[in-house]
Amino acid sequence: MNPGHNLTVTSQARILDFRENGDGIHKLGWNLPEEELIHIPEHWRQFDEPEGCLHLLLGLLYIVYFILAITGNGLVIWIFSTAKPLRTASNMFVVNLAIFDFLIMASFPIFLYNTFQRGYAVGFAGCQAYAFMGSIAGIGAGMTNACIAYDRYTTITSPLDGKLNRTKALILVILVWLYTIPWSVMPLLEIWGRFTAEGFLTACSFDYLTNTFENRVFVGCIFAWSYALPMSLIIFFYSQIVSKIFSHEKALREQAKKMNVKSLRSNQDTQKESAEVRIAKAALTVCFLYVAAWTPYATVSLIGAFGDQALLTPGVTMIPACFCKCVACLDPYVYAISHPRFRLELQKRLPWLAIKEQEHSDSASTATETSAPTQAEA
Repeated sequence: MNPGHNLTVTSQARILDFRENGDGIHKLGWNLPEEELIHIPEHWRQFDEPEGCLHLLLGLLYIVYFILAITGNGLVIWIFSTAKPLRTASNMFVVNLAIFDFLIMASFPIFLYNTFQRGYAVGFAGCQAYAFMGSIAGIGAGMTNACIAYDRYTTITSPLDGKLNRTKALILVILVWLYTIPWSVMPLLEIWGRFTAEGFLTACSFDYLTNTFENRVFVGCIFAWSYALPMSLIIFFYSQIVSKIFSHEKALREQAKKMNVKSLRSNQDTQKESAEVRIAKAALTVCFLYVAAWTPYATVSLIGAFGDQALLTPGVTMIPACFCKCVACLDPYVYAISHPRFRLELQKRLPWLAIKEQEHSDSASTATETSAPTQAEA
């Protein structure tokens, strides 16, 4: 028997007359028909409907998100896909991350329609579509960030034989998608877990409120494999990079001291290192944004499944959701600020942006790519 059927029957049996309280203030979901109401967790139906101004503020915020993300990620996909110097193995991960960020923005019209209608306006089907796109984008972005960290790790710690080629990068990208899709399809089809409305009933995500053993196991597993795993990989790879850089710098200083010279680096080496450091900083910043954006939401999910659900008010749960969407806007602008070759290409194609990137910052990357075509640039 489909476990989703049992949830539906249980929800139908437990629907109460909650339409408004004694003060005439409506509860969340007060205007929904019973065939839609059964898909709303009872936890949310105990709260008063938020003021219209809160919906308006969220709607305006998400419109800003939408414009920034569509513009930024569109530029990243366009530049990195069409500029020959940027079509490297490493930048395949950058494009893949932009695609996931772009996908999360594709769900925004559903949220905006719900918000300006002040509730669960798109119904069950729209909720499922919104959650499905958000699930793929969130899990995929996490695993792609782990791949970016791995690529930086191999490039910096094993510059001669550890760099990825385009075939290996493509395989990793395909594996990311194969890893991501099952975690999104299972709750969509209610094979394991389910998608449901949350917060102000304008957004949808994994059901972390149903108090069943099966649902708790699902929440625990998706936390471990879709959040803790990529975060652990990111932390490990970047900690190894930092350790390698410090060891290398220490060895250079000691050797220079023995030779009674100030530095062993030539001007060209310094410029090349400067470009590589900027690229590494961009990658590290993007990965940090992922961890910072998704950690609050992961915490909310664990509280809902294993902790005190009374802590989860609609307003509290909407804040982590805003953080998750914000990172999709910031990723492309981190590269615009920090990636030398990307800035040069933007300068050439869109001179009215007045970026003014110096050519010598790019020469290092170009020289590196000439000597090693598989050099990572992301």
